[in-house]
Amino acid sequence: MGGAHGHGHALYYATSSPLHRVGSHVKILMLVGFMIIVVATPGHWYAAFAGYLGVLLVAVAVSRVPVRYLAPRLMVEVPFVVFALLLPFVAYGPRTEIFGLWVSATGLVAAWTLLAKATLGVIGGLILSATTEPQEMVKGLERLRLPNTLVQIMSFMVRYLEVVGDDLRRQHIALASRGFSAHDPRQWPILARSAGALFIRCYERGERVHLAMLSRGYNGRLPPT
Repeated sequence: MGGAHGHGHALYYATSSPLHRVGSHVKILMLVGFMIIVVATPGHWYAAFAGYLGVLLVAVAVSRVPVRYLAPRLMVEVPFVVFALLLPFVAYGPRTEIFGLWVSATGLVAAWTLLAKATLGVIGGLILSATTEPQEMVKGLERLRLPNTLVQIMSFMVRYLEVVGDDLRRQHIALASRGFSAHDPRQWPILARSAGALFIRCYERGERVHLAMLSRGYNGRLPPT
């Protein structure tokens, strides 16, 4: 099979690879175990972090998912990057000079640790998402005996994520057609009202779906798929 982008989901990359064929529950356990090790690693163990990155690069090669497909999706890490860049300037402790700026040495270490661990986590999560279809992800959680309520929440999130995304795109088009462009903090209240309207629509849709399920005999457990 060739690499078909998405196949109905923004993260999954449809192709044939050894990693795609691994059971979803196994991949979830592997990612959780990997992240426990990463989080437990002290920030000054630089060689260990290089080794972790090497493991992920091997996983990318085995998965046959192009790096150009994963790279743009790393943008999800931007909030962590921004916070990490601020840490050296707001943290307390001894100061050191870098490029003419006096920053906290403790903050530098904390920023590096946060950035390294967050980056490894994001890459690991992207590999899991790119090699596992959303429905298989939910089935994997069921096999791992996660609480039924949590599995159902994940299942509905997978099913309706694209619906919410379409609502958001239509809202963006409607605003753009009226000449709206959020380049000024004075326009943030409009964005806030738009986000509130989207939330209300999602909530009301959820209520309608729940009532429809109850009318069809829903008893707290989803039928097997």
